[in-house]
Amino acid sequence: MFVRTKSSVQKGKRYEYLQLVEGYREDGKVRQRVVANLGRKDELIASGRLDDIIRSITAFSQELRVSERSAGPVPDGRAARSWGPALVFRRLWEEQGLPEILRKLAAGRRFRFDVDRVAFALALQRLCAPGSDRQGAAWLRTVECPGFEDIELQHLYRTVAFLAEVRDDLEAELFRRDHDGATEVNVMFMDTTSTYIYRSEPTELRKRGYSRDRMPDYVQVVLCVAVDADGFPVAWEILPGNTADKNALVSLLEKMRGRFKVRHCVVVGDRGMIGAETIALLEGHDEAPFDYILGCRMRAQNEVREEVLGRAGRYHHVEENLDVKEVLVEGARYVVCRNPIEARKDAEDRAAIVAKLEEALGQGPKGLIGNKGYARFLRGAKGAWTIDEDAVAADARLDGKFVLRTNTTLETADVARAYKGLWRVERAFREEKSTLEIRPVYHHTDEGTIGHIAACFLALRLEVDLQQRLDNLATDVPWPDLMLDLAEVRAMDVAVDGRLYRTRPPLVRHAHLAFAAAGVRPPPVHTLLGIAPPRPPDAGDPVL
Repeated sequence: MFVRTKSSVQKGKRYEYLQLVEGYREDGKVRQRVVANLGRKDELIASGRLDDIIRSITAFSQELRVSERSAGPVPDGRAARSWGPALVFRRLWEEQGLPEILRKLAAGRRFRFDVDRVAFALALQRLCAPGSDRQGAAWLRTVECPGFEDIELQHLYRTVAFLAEVRDDLEAELFRRDHDGATEVNVMFMDTTSTYIYRSEPTELRKRGYSRDRMPDYVQVVLCVAVDADGFPVAWEILPGNTADKNALVSLLEKMRGRFKVRHCVVVGDRGMIGAETIALLEGHDEAPFDYILGCRMRAQNEVREEVLGRAGRYHHVEENLDVKEVLVEGARYVVCRNPIEARKDAEDRAAIVAKLEEALGQGPKGLIGNKGYARFLRGAKGAWTIDEDAVAADARLDGKFVLRTNTTLETADVARAYKGLWRVERAFREEKSTLEIRPVYHHTDEGTIGHIAACFLALRLEVDLQQRLDNLATDVPWPDLMLDLAEVRAMDVAVDGRLYRTRPPLVRHAHLAFAAAGVRPPPVHTLLGIAPPRPPDAGDPVL
């Protein structure tokens, strides 16, 4: 049954009438008949009788009455709670096996709360509303997720301490589960970063060092991360803030061999990690020697600058932005990579610098000498400065190039592609520091700092998991947009005729993609929860 509009022309003027029409079948054919003529459309609207008719019919529909109630005044302080992120990420959390692992690690401890549920709350906060634990305790009151209503601030503090204590075992359990207990991993990308802490006093963990955050006044910790070939985070090593990159890599390699029992993998690392001691550690282990692909410092390493880049040889074209050639120096294998597009850009930038130098030298070199970008092309002293043509020529040899050292038997093109895969680690750091806001750290103890980073590590696993599932669906949705759309899925409880219903608004924009990727069916628009609890007289329920 439906409402139909019928037009009629009377004395040269067109009018529209509303009819209530019923569809039926007769002799196998669909026919229609008018059940009632409701009246002229403009008169019905002007007099308000159309609204009265609709309202009177709605009174007999339970679902529409619930919708009307949920659109009215808020019945209690728990209305419009965030629902979507908890539904999606809880499914991923469970599929990663985290509830079983955390309960196993918590066995024998006298926790009077659900550690798994609180750990999930910490990770979810990092994804949705990064902040301190105190802010998190208040935020949890705005989230619809079973068990969140029982979480107190002290539970968050105790779970952070618990995660710090069991972090090593937690990472080992997750690694074994992710890789089915394998002792060989094809490729492992490793890199380092630092994160500052709101505390001025150094400790054994929090120290001042080279700050990638450009916050040298604050103490910091150094993080060394490993991700697998699929970009999935495998482990964090949390080290004192003054740890050098090479030492951070050494520590992470020891973890891979000891805690994870890995006997072989190809380690891919950036330029700051190469060194004689690093290579000795990779190759020299009797039981678990690792292969490696490490970036070289072209300017700082004499062997690379003079021997490797000085060797003649033909480049092999791999793709539009990559040419490669192999160079052997005293048994060491190097792969020289050149990006023709970047090479042209580097040459143009240097030509512009040299042109500016030639123009400015006549006016006095004082301002130029203080600029490192300019000073490297100058030669002379005490006012007799000239352009160093040898330095210009040496710089031109580096245009668009990067050099790798490897002990693998991979083809040169595969070596270069593997190294370019370091973007996976860079993305992990970018997500940790921006999306998840690992920095700054508000905890006042080293234990709290480690636990906080462990919670961020769990949150990162959830984010990468969902992103990979979205990639499998061939979708290209910016992460911030997806999270905003998912946050629009809210739960509100309303009471109608003594019954309690849970309602949600329609899914907006990309929210359905998150549910589909996680394999979660969106909840019904209206769900009957049961008998509504008694309410005080001044509760202010809207009257139907």
